[in-house]
Amino acid sequence: MIDRKFCVAPMLDWTDRHCRYFLRLISQHTMLYTEMLTTGAIIHGDSDYHLQMDAFEHPVALQLGGSNPADLATACKMAAQYDYAEINLNCGCPSDRVQNGMFGAVMMKDAEITANCISSMAEAVDLPITVKHRIGVDDHDSYDFLRDFVGRVAESGCEVFLVHARKAWLKGLSPKQNREIPELNYNRVYQLKKDFPDLEIIINGGVTTLEQSQEHLQHLDGVMVGREAYTNPYLLASVDQDIYGATHAIKTRRQIAEEFLQYADNELSKGTKLNAMTRHILGLFHGMPGARQYRRHISENAHKPSATIEVLTTALEKTSGE
Repeated sequence: MIDRKFCVAPMLDWTDRHCRYFLRLISQHTMLYTEMLTTGAIIHGDSDYHLQMDAFEHPVALQLGGSNPADLATACKMAAQYDYAEINLNCGCPSDRVQNGMFGAVMMKDAEITANCISSMAEAVDLPITVKHRIGVDDHDSYDFLRDFVGRVAESGCEVFLVHARKAWLKGLSPKQNREIPELNYNRVYQLKKDFPDLEIIINGGVTTLEQSQEHLQHLDGVMVGREAYTNPYLLASVDQDIYGATHAIKTRRQIAEEFLQYADNELSKGTKLNAMTRHILGLFHGMPGARQYRRHISENAHKPSATIEVLTTALEKTSGE
């Protein structure tokens, strides 16, 4: 069983395997998502590079980008060899590159194509197939449009919908602006749950605290946090206790950093570049004494060809934060 009460969103160029390992050190129960991977990258690229993960990261969902049912089915079969807990179809990304590939948020305009994709994915693997989408796209932003989209996709077998509570503008706004300018409409997502009580509805968009998360959980099945979990990752420190009711001790920032040191040292021995890992931990001491010096030392030194684990140990000495 997958418990999606608290999730970290798929974030392009951010939620790679090093990031997910780091976040898992902070929370045992949070559901983690990969960055979006296109079917082309998996089928025609280095699939092992894209799909590999450490068993410690579990549970992890793979997010796919694509609109060809056969390609999505093939990518799902390839991904099934890597022990993902779920495969999620991206129907929310508004970037020009994604639109040109006819996937992402543009798929909301054709629920029939989206439903066919879900059916093919579900037939290919014995894994939950879920959808992440917006509450609308361009001028298709009525509640009726959203309800009909979810209803048609649910008919194809999808039982879990991760809903970014903003619509997407496909022209005129950048992906960053699409995360900020369209107005949030949480009530519309709440209404979805009322209309589809048997579906699992997860809300995304604008959530920055556990208090906000707990409020949403009064109405919905789960909450998905994006940028805040990346820039201020210690937000996850009490998720296991506050959201999932776990009784194990909350780790200190320093404990987490020291555990990540061991991971980084092992990855360095395999040829992984230090800055590929350290870029994800810059926010660990957010708001703590010495946080700026900690970030600066890592940023100025981790990218050097000669960089070793000493960069991290020295950075830790610059903060007194626990």
